[in-house]
Amino acid sequence: MAWDVFSIIGTIAFAISGAIVAMEEEYDLFGVYLLGIVTAFGGGAVRNTLIGVPVSALWEQETMFQIALISITIVFIFPQNLLKHWHRWGNFFDAIGLSAFAIQGALFAVRLDLPISAAIVAAVLTGSGGGIIRDLLAGRKPLVLREEVYAVWAAIAGVIVGLGLFKQDIWLYVIFVSMTALRVLSYMRNWRLPLKSLRNNNSLK
Repeated sequence: MAWDVFSIIGTIAFAISGAIVAMEEEYDLFGVYLLGIVTAFGGGAVRNTLIGVPVSALWEQETMFQIALISITIVFIFPQNLLKHWHRWGNFFDAIGLSAFAIQGALFAVRLDLPISAAIVAAVLTGSGGGIIRDLLAGRKPLVLREEVYAVWAAIAGVIVGLGLFKQDIWLYVIFVSMTALRVLSYMRNWRLPLKSLRNNNSLK
């Protein structure tokens, strides 16, 4: 049950995120749908490639594709209702997608009896892979490559799920809510990872 719930939540959140970024960049109708789909399923495709699952397995998710297309269509038809609140809620949608897909990715690795390292990688790639592809296609610096805390939360979720500390669905939902809240809080409080800049290093001149 938790697997399906996280799949649906992540798909909707990232499809909406990709579609809105595309409209912000003034992409046409095709570009909006393309970026929305790539954002929703890009992370899963990268994950499957690295852990040995055929990428073609994505095409078996017909229901998820339909959900993504419906979400993108709603955003495209009623953009003003969402865009005017996007700067307030945009990072919230991204946090939801990150959390849902990170847990789903870790569960995917656990189902295949892969080691905890694979669960962590699957969590990070599933949670942030779609967003990375979205930002690159939109000509933006990916969130995961900035100094703000982002993929770290996905890695922590991967550790928890990979160790099998909480196997019941209710605990997975608790992890989801906690991870989403921490991601939003890290954005609002401007939490940063250590940063070393070489731009002003005179010794390099």
